[in-house]
Amino acid sequence: MLLAENIRISRILLNTWKVDLIMIASCTAAYFIREYLIAYHFEISTIIPTVLGTAIAFFIGFNNNQAYDRWWEARKIWGAIVNDSRSLARNLINFVEDEETAHRMVCRHISFIYALKANLRSTVDEIYTKYLTEFDKQNVEKNNNKHNAILNIQALELQKLYKENKIDGFKFIEINEMLVRLTDSMGGCERIKNTIFPTTYSYLTKVFIWLFVVTFTLVISQDMGYWSIFMGWLIGFVFVSTQVNGMGLVNPFDNKFSGLPLNNISRTIEINLLQMLGEKNIPEPIKPINDEYIL
Repeated sequence: MLLAENIRISRILLNTWKVDLIMIASCTAAYFIREYLIAYHFEISTIIPTVLGTAIAFFIGFNNNQAYDRWWEARKIWGAIVNDSRSLARNLINFVEDEETAHRMVCRHISFIYALKANLRSTVDEIYTKYLTEFDKQNVEKNNNKHNAILNIQALELQKLYKENKIDGFKFIEINEMLVRLTDSMGGCERIKNTIFPTTYSYLTKVFIWLFVVTFTLVISQDMGYWSIFMGWLIGFVFVSTQVNGMGLVNPFDNKFSGLPLNNISRTIEINLLQMLGEKNIPEPIKPINDEYIL
């Protein structure tokens, strides 16, 4: 996630330089085609790039709105996970008289957070095993959905506490509601990750941009000559950079500067919960990269 209010132009060019080179080549080809072939036969109407530009504006606007909605929904879900994590830990510490069991369940929840993060980013991250007992590790490894398996172990231990009369019915319901809310948040994250953004919108937007750049260059070359190559690229750069910026938010869990800072959020939860347990060995917060963004 970006931290700086002003983004460097170098970062924008880093994301678009390949497309920029192709656009320059396309504009150059369009100029020479207009200069040596089309100019001797007919003039190209300005209505063509005008209509294409309008269509592109609609497509880019739709794409960016939908992409940001996905990103913001994911951010709200992880904000809820942070709050529910603190509430769950507080309830376990204060409601469960057996300190060892409460400590184990809080640590197990930290494992849940890291397992969920690894799944959303499709990475092999075994850090979640750090807070699991050997018995828990064996049970979790049997499941493909490891974070769901951890929540199931939490529910089983909670049920055991209730049967042994170590917590009353009210406390049982309170803690169980926390687990239910975490399950809802987990499902929301999985829904966003597994729902593919409509590829036709992205594809058509790219096609329209290329058609626009070429036709725009053909039209203005009638008056601007070879300067139409630069102007064609410049106008195309505006559309491309806007479209690339929006598409960067489509997958909010990707490990890149435009994605959610899951490393930072997970570490924050870990630090908060360990401090609530009174632990001394607390990890350091995640530091920003170049004071520009945090992962």
